[in-house]
Amino acid sequence: MTAKKTYEVLAEAFRQEEVDTCFALLGDANMNWATHFAELGADFIYVRHEHCAVAAAMSYARALDKIGVASVTCGPGLTQIMTALPAAVRAHIPLVVFAGESPLRNNWYNQELDQAPFVTACGAAYHPLHHPDRMLRQVRDAFVQAREEMRPVVLGVPFDLQNKDWAGSHELPAPSRDILPKMRPMPPHPDDVAEAATLIASAEKTIVMAGLGAVRSAGAGEACRALAEKCGGLLATTLPARGLFHDDPFNLSIAGGFSSQVTRECFAEADLIIAVGASLAHHNADGGKLYGQAHVLQVDTHPAALSQGRVPADTHLRGDAALAVKALADALEPRAEDAGSWRSAALAQRIQDTPPDTSNFQAEQGLLDPRDVASRLDDALPLDWEAVNSSGHCSYFFAQMPNRPVERFHTIREFGAIGNGISFAIGVAAAKPDETVVMFDGDGSLLMHIQELETIRRHGMKVLICVLNDGAYGSEIHKLRSEGLSDAGAVFGRPDLAGIARGFGLDGETVTDLSQLPDLVRKFNASDRGAVWDFPISDQIISPVMQRAHPRAP
Repeated sequence: MTAKKTYEVLAEAFRQEEVDTCFALLGDANMNWATHFAELGADFIYVRHEHCAVAAAMSYARALDKIGVASVTCGPGLTQIMTALPAAVRAHIPLVVFAGESPLRNNWYNQELDQAPFVTACGAAYHPLHHPDRMLRQVRDAFVQAREEMRPVVLGVPFDLQNKDWAGSHELPAPSRDILPKMRPMPPHPDDVAEAATLIASAEKTIVMAGLGAVRSAGAGEACRALAEKCGGLLATTLPARGLFHDDPFNLSIAGGFSSQVTRECFAEADLIIAVGASLAHHNADGGKLYGQAHVLQVDTHPAALSQGRVPADTHLRGDAALAVKALADALEPRAEDAGSWRSAALAQRIQDTPPDTSNFQAEQGLLDPRDVASRLDDALPLDWEAVNSSGHCSYFFAQMPNRPVERFHTIREFGAIGNGISFAIGVAAAKPDETVVMFDGDGSLLMHIQELETIRRHGMKVLICVLNDGAYGSEIHKLRSEGLSDAGAVFGRPDLAGIARGFGLDGETVTDLSQLPDLVRKFNASDRGAVWDFPISDQIISPVMQRAHPRAP
C-alpha cells in the first residue's frame, strides 16, 4: 500500500471541516494539495489572480454565513492577497487560507519570504505548519479561530514538507463543529430592559436603526418593525443591512454617508436612536454629523465603549437582537396617535416620493445620469436576482435601490477598496449557483481585475455586470476638482468594455438608451452566459456624499 503524502492528509483534514468550495490560484506550493482536495469532492473555483481568490471567498462566506476557504502559493502568491485580508478583517468575515511556504530544505529559494509579518500586519492570524504531529490539530484549530474571532486565518505549509510521506497520526481530530460552543441567543437583563424602556417612553422622535447583527438574528427584523410602531418611530439600517425594511413605509433606508436628504432631515430631528446589532462605525454616523444631537441606545451582544475613534453610544442593552428588541416592545405602552405624530401618512408619502438625491446636475449630450441608470435598473431587473454592490463613487447610486431586500443585496466595503466587485460576484455565484447574479461596478474598479471575466465564462456563471463608465476614477476626479487641481492623472477615457466582454466569450452591450433595458433583460435571461452592460455616464454628476465631503469652491 502506497503511503499517503502529507498534502493528501491535510486535504482530508479540510474536507472533514465540511468545506465544499475553495477559491484558488495554483502554484508550486499549493497545487498538489488543491488537486487532491478537488479529488475528494470539493468544488474549486480557479481564478486568475490571488487577490480574487480571497475576495471571492469573502463574499461566499458572507452570503452563506459560513467560513470561506481560499488557497494561494507562497511568496508572491501570498503577497498578492494583502488587500483582501484587511478587507476581510474589517468586515469580520471568517476565512481559512491554505498558503504554501518555501521549501525548508533549500539553502536559497527565490520566492522565500517571511510571510507571517505580512499577514499579521493585515490583522489576520498566521500559523506555520511545520510539524506533522501538530498539523491536523492546527488545521482544525484554524477553523475554530476563524469562527470565534471572525477574521481570516492563514496556514503556511512548506511545499517540500507537503510532498513527504505522511509521518503523523492518521486519526483526524474532532472537527471544529463538534467543539465550538453551542450557544442559544442571549436574553437581556430585565433591569436593563426596564431602564431602556423608560428612556424610549420619554423620547419624542425615535429611529430604530438595524445592522448586520439584526439581519443575522432570527426574527429581529420583525421585532424592530414592531418596536418602531409601538414607540411611534421610524426605521433605518446601516449600509451592509440595507433592505432589511425595504417594504416598510417608514423605512428611511441607509443611515450614514449614503443617506438620502429625507433620511438626513429625519435623523437631525431624532432625539433617540436605537441601534440594533450595529457596530456604530464612523461612516454609519457620518463621522458624528448624522445624529450627533440624539441619545444613542446600543442593543448588542457585545456593546462597545469606543468605535473607530468615537464614543458611539450613551446607553447599552446587552442581548440578542431579536430577544432584546422584543422585550423592549413588550415593556412599552402603545403610544397615542395624534395629528402631530412623527410617524404620519404624510411622512410615509414623502419618503416614498422624494428621490434620494435632488441635486441639480445635467448630464452632457450622449451621456447618461448615473441616478437614472440606477433607478431604471432597479425597475427592470428581477427582484429575485442576487445583487452585488462594489465600492467607489458609483456605489452610492446603486445603493439607492429601494426595492431590493437585504437577503439579495450584498455589500462589503469596510476597507474602502475598489477592484473587489467582480470577485464578490464570483463568490456569490458560487454560493448560490442556481441564482442569477447582477453586479454593479465602476469602470476603474472593474478594470483592476477584468481578467476574471474569463473565470466567469469558464465556470459557466450567470453573472451580469452593470458598469457606470465615466472614463475615470470617479472619487478622485471629484476630489481633485474640489481642490482646484488638474484631474488628468485620474482620467483614462472609456474603453469598449462590451467589446472586451465579448472577447472573453461573454455577451456585451453598450447601453445609451435606458428604454432598452426591458429588452436587454429578456435577452440576458434567454442567454446561457454572463454579460457586461456598459453605461457611459456623465462625470459631472457628483454624489451627495462627495458633495458634502469635498465641496467645490464657489
